[in-house]
Amino acid sequence: MSGLTDNLEPIADKIRDSLAAKDAAREKVLPRCREAIRHCSRAIRAVHRQEFDRAQELLKSARSLLAEAEQAASAYGELGYAGFVRDAQKEFAEGSITLALVTGKRLPDPDELGVDAVAYLKGTGEAVGELRRYLLDSMRRGDLSQGEVLLAAMDDIYNTLVTMDFPDAITGGLRHTTDMVRGVLERTRSDLTLAMGQKGVVDKLDELSTEK
Repeated sequence: MSGLTDNLEPIADKIRDSLAAKDAAREKVLPRCREAIRHCSRAIRAVHRQEFDRAQELLKSARSLLAEAEQAASAYGELGYAGFVRDAQKEFAEGSITLALVTGKRLPDPDELGVDAVAYLKGTGEAVGELRRYLLDSMRRGDLSQGEVLLAAMDDIYNTLVTMDFPDAITGGLRHTTDMVRGVLERTRSDLTLAMGQKGVVDKLDELSTEK
């Protein structure tokens, strides 16, 4: 090398070592995030089967995996904001919020869950889709007991999401999630109204039959 670049090799070695360490950290973070997502998916399935204790156990395991991922990424700030980390946080928020609302518990906040604000908002929005699925399953069983409560929660979530009027560069495409929530809310309101109307007719017919 020429005299002007005779220090390039040690500079390159330092950069290479730094990138190798970052790559090693990424290799620790990525599988933990993937495993956390799998746990969250299984937790949501458990909620739909009304296996709430099992869902809580799976979410606890997912939180532990996320903590390990966050620890591995702690030395490299940009890894903490990587897409796969936020996806895992979003899935964890979705599962935790779905379980809380279905079981009548207070909504957990982002700090309690240990997730990024954007991941929390998107997870909240996607939880609405799971609430619709839970309500439809309940309606098929003839159980409308949670209908109005969960519909009101879905309505509250939508009304909150529409106030997050920030550029997509900040919210990570939250507007698309909000549009999805609006469609899910409208369909669910229609389905629940129809089901409650039909139940009212059936109850009235049963009452008349009993009187006779």
